[in-house]
Amino acid sequence: MTTTTTAAGESIWLFGYGSLIYKVDFPYLERRRARLQGWARRFWQGSHDHRGTPEAPGRVVTLVAEPGAVCVGMAYRVTPAVFAHLDHREKNGYRRIAADFRFDDGSEVRGVVYVAAPGNEAYLGPADEEAIARHIAGARGPSGANRDYLLALAEALRELGSDDAHVFGIEDVLRRIGDGTTD
Repeated sequence: MTTTTTAAGESIWLFGYGSLIYKVDFPYLERRRARLQGWARRFWQGSHDHRGTPEAPGRVVTLVAEPGAVCVGMAYRVTPAVFAHLDHREKNGYRRIAADFRFDDGSEVRGVVYVAAPGNEAYLGPADEEAIARHIAGARGPSGANRDYLLALAEALRELGSDDAHVFGIEDVLRRIGDGTTD
C-alpha cells in the first residue's frame, strides 16, 4: 500500500469517485468538487465484503487510466488518522496512490486516491453494460444490494453535474431489467 508521510497535525487531500462521494462516514476538514485527469470510473472491481460475498461478489467502481478522460468526484481534506478507517473500508483490492486533482476554481493539489488495479484478488475486469447491470442486479452483501450502490452513485454524480456515460448506461440497463422490459 502506498502511504503518504505527514507531520502530526498535517492534512491530506483524498479524492473520492465512488461511494466516498455519497457515503461519508469519516471526519473531514474540507470538502470540494474535484476532477482527476487521465482516469475513468469503471465497474470493474469485485466486492466480496460490502456489495457481494466471496461466493458471489458484487461490482463496484475503480479507476482505470484512460488518456483524455476526466473523472469528476469529491475531494476531502482529512487528517492522517482517517486512513485507519478508510484503509479497512477500502481493503478489498484497493491501494492508495498519489494523484494530482483539480478543483473548480482551477487550483490543483497533490493527494491520494484508492484504486483497485488489474491483478488484485477481487478484480473482475471489463464487461459490457448489459452484463455488468445483470451482475449488479443479482448481487447483495453485508452493506446491502449492489443495485443500491449503483443507483446512489448515479444520483450523486447527477448532483455533482457529472455526465458519466459508463455509470448512467449501466443504470439505464438496470432500470429496464427492474421494469421487466429486458430479456
